[in-house]
Amino acid sequence: MTTFSITDDFYLDEAPFKFISGSIHYFRVVPEYWRDRLEKLRLMGCNTVETYVPWNMHEPQEGTYCFDGGLDLRRFIQTAQEVGLYVILRPAPYICAEWEFGGLPYWLLQDPQMKLRFDYPPFMEKIDRYFSHLFLQVNDLQYTQGGPILMMQVENEYGGYANDKDYLRKMTAAMRTAGVKTPLVTSDGPWHDMLENGSIQDLALATINCGSNINGHFERLKAFHGVKKPLMVMEFWIGWFDAWGDDHHHTTSTTDAVKELTDCLAQGSVNIYMFHGGTNFGFMNGANYYERLAPDVTSYDYDALLTEWGEPTEKYQAFRDVIGQIVPLPDFPLSTTIKRKGYGTVTVQDRVSLFATIDTISQPIASNYPLSMEQVNQATGYIYYHSAIGPARKIEDYRLIHCMDRAHTFINDELIRIDYDHDLGKTNQIDLTAAENELGILVENMGRVNYSVHMNHQYKGIKDGVIVNGAFQSEWMIYPLPMDNVADVDFSGDWQAGQPSFSRFALTIEETADTFIELPGWGKGFVTVNGHNIGRFWQEGPQKRGYVPAPFLKEGANEIIVFESDGIVGDTIIFHDQADLGPIQSNQ
Repeated sequence: MTTFSITDDFYLDEAPFKFISGSIHYFRVVPEYWRDRLEKLRLMGCNTVETYVPWNMHEPQEGTYCFDGGLDLRRFIQTAQEVGLYVILRPAPYICAEWEFGGLPYWLLQDPQMKLRFDYPPFMEKIDRYFSHLFLQVNDLQYTQGGPILMMQVENEYGGYANDKDYLRKMTAAMRTAGVKTPLVTSDGPWHDMLENGSIQDLALATINCGSNINGHFERLKAFHGVKKPLMVMEFWIGWFDAWGDDHHHTTSTTDAVKELTDCLAQGSVNIYMFHGGTNFGFMNGANYYERLAPDVTSYDYDALLTEWGEPTEKYQAFRDVIGQIVPLPDFPLSTTIKRKGYGTVTVQDRVSLFATIDTISQPIASNYPLSMEQVNQATGYIYYHSAIGPARKIEDYRLIHCMDRAHTFINDELIRIDYDHDLGKTNQIDLTAAENELGILVENMGRVNYSVHMNHQYKGIKDGVIVNGAFQSEWMIYPLPMDNVADVDFSGDWQAGQPSFSRFALTIEETADTFIELPGWGKGFVTVNGHNIGRFWQEGPQKRGYVPAPFLKEGANEIIVFESDGIVGDTIIFHDQADLGPIQSNQ
């Protein structure tokens, strides 16, 4: 008999079951390393892997679906089963996860009336359509059909966002209609009204997310249940994430984490968040916004049990010791050979200004007014606005109205100013000295906010307009720059110091291995390796080097292209055999 049920406890094939689970996000790990990370999870004594499912990756443009390569969710789940792990799937349309827009696709914002995560009919219709494709990938991998999926989650931390119970019930119904048979759970913080807001106890088991005071929070969960039900920390936070501009890489106390894990396993089940964090490849990092914009760095190391590059830590061994006291620990050899190498210093070969090649990488759009990224069907990257603004004179009132997130202003291709976050929208003055003048504005999406109330207003680029001496400027040429086609950059053009630019390097190697790229003296931008966008860099730190997994490389010649936005470039890049995530400050 293959059954999994939730009553007074978790029951697997009618026997009591304890989840000892760890989080791995398949979309943050190259697929060549999925088995390695899953094997290390199993070797630690865990019996389950948990993963989110990012809607914005699987439906990047409305009606276009991707479930192959690094997004082959089905293969990830099957690999977990082969390794001996069960699966908790969290397929909510919203995942948070410090991921771009919390996993929601940008194109939802093309509806000006959109109400995210509410019982708003157009939102629910889009979820239904997505679910009809998503669950076809995994329905036969549910446990009762011979697969490893034991539970799925409804929404995610909804109690920290709203209390629309009709929405939660319709979400549940949508999952059931799409073929989900497994028991369902919700997960919320144990503070304030979060459990009350986010739970639907007659349809899904309430679980909690926290990183400390497990015993106290379990008492709160027991009281909330009212009757005996299994206790579970769905996200046991054992580390934290870093934002650009932080003064250190966040780490946490292994001693404290071990104590909390011990307390958790004594009373209930656990999912360790994160077992392995991985990388925000491309432009897929999210951001938080409280007093200021705080975009997450490219690394999602999280001070997890495995490093960003998959190496077991001291905390891994300490957790393995705790788990080994309650379950037998497996012992088997790892199946994937992973090496790290430093390839040394590489010198630039070619360099071209963005303005000299912009027509080879973008098709301009003529408009009387600026259009946001969402309005030109663009998810991430940059967007450039260009307009003729007339003869020499003093502009007393220059403003960008509803612009996000970071804007470079150019006059006749010369950088005048860079505005970011709170500075955007302020009044500035510009002196025009040429007989005729051209205004250019390069805007970067630094990552849509992934949590709380700011999510409803994540329009990137310029949404409302540009004020020039008190009036909106018209007649624009708009260049979408998702930067997914750097192979089309024409390096035969001119390079001008101080302008945004592309630089090309050739790395010739005899053996592929994991490596870490450093850009000493460079400003801000992103790096591609053989066409793979490995993510952002910024001299603000704390992250100093970017992770390049070996599967992105090849024996022989490798093409590295660096885009730099601020006009601060070096002539070399360096490949190291060690990471540098920034200064470490721990509470140990």
